[in-house]
Amino acid sequence: MAGPTIKLSHPVKSLSGNVPLTGSKSESNRALIIQALSGGNVTIENLSAAADTVTLQHALAASTAADRKIETVIDIGPAGTAMRFLTAYLSINGGQATLTGSDRMKQRPIGILVDALNTLGAHIQYAGATGYPPLAIDGAFKQETAHVRIKGNVSSQYLSALLLIASALPQGLELQIEGELTSRPYLTMTLDMLAEAGIQHQWNGDRITIAPQATKPCRLTVEPDWSAASYWYAMVALAEDANLFLPNLKKHSLQGDAAIRDIMVHFGVASTFEDGGLRIQKTTSVHPAEKTLFDFTECPDLAQTVIVCAAAQRRNLSFTGLHTLKIKETDRIAALQNELGKFGVKLVEDGRVYHLVTEGLFRPQHLTIETYEDHRMAMAFAPLALLFDGVQINEPDVVEKSYPDFWKHLKQHGFILS
Repeated sequence: MAGPTIKLSHPVKSLSGNVPLTGSKSESNRALIIQALSGGNVTIENLSAAADTVTLQHALAASTAADRKIETVIDIGPAGTAMRFLTAYLSINGGQATLTGSDRMKQRPIGILVDALNTLGAHIQYAGATGYPPLAIDGAFKQETAHVRIKGNVSSQYLSALLLIASALPQGLELQIEGELTSRPYLTMTLDMLAEAGIQHQWNGDRITIAPQATKPCRLTVEPDWSAASYWYAMVALAEDANLFLPNLKKHSLQGDAAIRDIMVHFGVASTFEDGGLRIQKTTSVHPAEKTLFDFTECPDLAQTVIVCAAAQRRNLSFTGLHTLKIKETDRIAALQNELGKFGVKLVEDGRVYHLVTEGLFRPQHLTIETYEDHRMAMAFAPLALLFDGVQINEPDVVEKSYPDFWKHLKQHGFILS
């Protein structure tokens, strides 16, 4: 969708039909690294069309084609997963590269991962501020140890980045996780996808061990994106009537964001798996009313969607597990507080818990939402067009990062975009 703004409305307030979602960005990005290290043994089906995945695909191709004696500059823009995964991959691929990104990316910490890789035997230096991209990477890796300790409560992507390269290391990897583990399902996804490619692991307590081993010939088929599905759950919850079918989503998914189907029961959305996919429908009641605390420790990418939906339903709920949101594409906590405030809702911090206060909710004549270069801000607030008479989203192109067909799909389901 071209242009700096779009205006959304939905005169009918009901939804029906099919929503064909793109492949999971999370699965796709892991599959690309597994493929790159497989020596041609791995093929991928249903790769995501998300900008982050396209960026990673191009970066891997550039690093393979480049003259290894000449430093390659790789700019991944705002693609956070690509930054973490490429930092690990480039550190062992034998070439020289400068890995950089957008201004926001240069503010997102990566020191924990760099320290871990350098401990193993990588040669990574900071080309700017210490602890942040850009990174100067010399891929002449010589392993010094197989053991590394890393905090588990900052970003699961650091751990996944290490695990994805582990089988290619001469001594393998023994990864010790320190403290609380955030976003465990994403780590499980990484290990399950490695297993599909024949890479075995042992996970005992806080230690994950992967021995040196080769991938087997296989085809990795990427499931549609549950994160993308979450926005349609919110739309069903806020519509007057809704019955949607989401093809090819699986009941037993690798994706942690499949938790949305259980969460949204409490917001009036029923989920039914049928042949070929998932049906989601508006129900007449919201239940159980006594559930007032939601924990997003294992699925932080759902937080914005659920919090905005709860605000629109005037639900005074509480949320925890939001500590990683401050270092995402934007400070998502501050962004939520700013934009919810535009229609009278407060998100109040109380230590590790955040409380939604909706008594002041009103319907503004004009509601304009800033996106802060964050795709999830745009998509989390878009469903409000089912309640408010016109919602303006600034910088709508941010959805290209993970769900490039988002606005097209909204238009196909009765939203008027101008």
